[in-house]
Amino acid sequence: MQETPSTKLPFFSELPAFFSRLESQNRIRTLDPPSGLDLCSNDYLGLSTHPEIIQALKEGIDIYGAGSTASRLVRGHRTVFEELENDFSNWVKSEDSLFFANGYSANLGAISCIADPSYIIFCDRKNHASLMDGVRLSGAKKVYYKHSDLNDLEDLLKKHSGAKHKMIVTESVFSMDGDKTDIAALIDLKEKYGALLYIDEAHAIGLFGKEGAGVSLEENISRVSEIDFRMSTLGKALGLEGAVISTTKDARKYLLHSARTFVFSTGPLPAIAYAGRVAIRLARQMDDERRRLIENSEFFRASLHQIGRDTGNSNTQIIPILLGSEEEALQLSSRLNQNGFQAKAIRPPTVDTSRIRVSLNSKIKREELEKFVQLVQEN
Repeated sequence: MQETPSTKLPFFSELPAFFSRLESQNRIRTLDPPSGLDLCSNDYLGLSTHPEIIQALKEGIDIYGAGSTASRLVRGHRTVFEELENDFSNWVKSEDSLFFANGYSANLGAISCIADPSYIIFCDRKNHASLMDGVRLSGAKKVYYKHSDLNDLEDLLKKHSGAKHKMIVTESVFSMDGDKTDIAALIDLKEKYGALLYIDEAHAIGLFGKEGAGVSLEENISRVSEIDFRMSTLGKALGLEGAVISTTKDARKYLLHSARTFVFSTGPLPAIAYAGRVAIRLARQMDDERRRLIENSEFFRASLHQIGRDTGNSNTQIIPILLGSEEEALQLSSRLNQNGFQAKAIRPPTVDTSRIRVSLNSKIKREELEKFVQLVQEN
């Protein structure tokens, strides 16, 4: 690095030691383009390459131009955003919805403006970083409950039952462990203890529930309105980018006024919303793809168990292969990549236990999974 007056400042002079520590722990991160068979993206239904969505993006640019040019509250709004929000609300059986640029900004903006220092927020210990960052920015008191342990959550709710403002925050499908939370039981707890309920459906939308409308509609269609806030992304199973918070009409209006990541951000590309309407229509019809993906997920987990591999509590399309060390995870990822499979090593501090996070999609064939398992066994 060329020396300048700035490089003499503590931040720059401390960087070599920082990277040295990461190297000693096998935690250096790199940016790699896609290669081999996709076993690590979140393109669960293969919609990112669907010809109708690609065509819709092109049409959207022709209609609306390349960008929104401003915040939606200034000049960046287009009626297609509202049309997308209406389509989404209809799909997930919500009163209303608000479209954000991505899932991180949706969680960050929504939670940080819903709660304030008067709140206690009960967080699953394995929640995504965007949820936890929203909690931190809100200034609320953060109380962790053991992962998916709703008995522990109830004990904590009892302990803090005197608090006026409470909120429960969780994912419906956990992004690194691939297990589901019990939404019906969470609804019971939120009603019993007078708490708001915020569900992140990022890895569930398009895959679970009626027409792929999420885990919230898998068994609880009659009670889905009791979930106060649901975040769903377009950037995973729907193959695009952006995210939607589904809630009541008044709460949507509040987010529009108060969520800083909405108010002070340039609006998303209108073409994304235009293509997003097509993605919703397609996803609602993809029962065969959903069924095939779940069947292949069950086959893959069972095959890994047969060779003695631990997949934790996964019961979805996300299947971790839990390993003993960062080095072991990196070695297995490298071997898989050399044999035509891209499956990334995920290591601390992102997760507590190093792993290969396998993320299946509906295009993967059974024989490809068999070859993958054979490589894991030989490693």
